[in-house]
Amino acid sequence: MIAIGIDPGTTRIGYGIIQSDRNKMFCIAYGILATSSKDKLVNFKEAEKQLSAIIKKYKPDVAGIEKLFFFKNQKTIMAVSEMRGVIMLTLAKHNLPIHEFTPLQVKQNISAYGRADKNQVQRMVQMLLGVKEPIKPDDAVDALAIAICSAHNILS
Repeated sequence: MIAIGIDPGTTRIGYGIIQSDRNKMFCIAYGILATSSKDKLVNFKEAEKQLSAIIKKYKPDVAGIEKLFFFKNQKTIMAVSEMRGVIMLTLAKHNLPIHEFTPLQVKQNISAYGRADKNQVQRMVQMLLGVKEPIKPDDAVDALAIAICSAHNILS
C-alpha cells in the first residue's frame, strides 16, 4: 500500500509518500509544494496542479492530512483552512480515502507521546522509514509522519 501524507500551509505544503505493509515501511519521496503568488487564487490553482502531479506519479492508495484544531493567529488559520480545502478537494477528485489527524494524534502515533517535540518526531520518522540522513524541511517530516499514521490506520 502507498500512502501520501500532507502537511497543509498557505504557500508551503509538505508532502510525504511511503510504501507500507504489515511488516515494513519505507520512504518513497518527500518534499514541499511551493506557491509564491500574492494572488491566493493563483496559489490555489498551483497547489492543485502540483499535488495532482504527485498523485499521478506515485498513485497512492490512501491520503492523510493534518486536521486544524487551534491557532493563535486567526488570520493564519483562515488562510491555511482555505488551502486545506483545496487540498481536500484535490484528494477527493483523485478518489483517495482521506484520513485526518490532529498534531497530537500524529505525535502519539509516531512516538507514543502526544507532546513529543519536533526532534523526537524527526528521529522516529527516520527510524520507522529507515532513512539515514535528517529529513528536511520540517513540513516534509510532518507529512511523512501523517503518511505513517494513515498506513497504520489502514493496516490495523
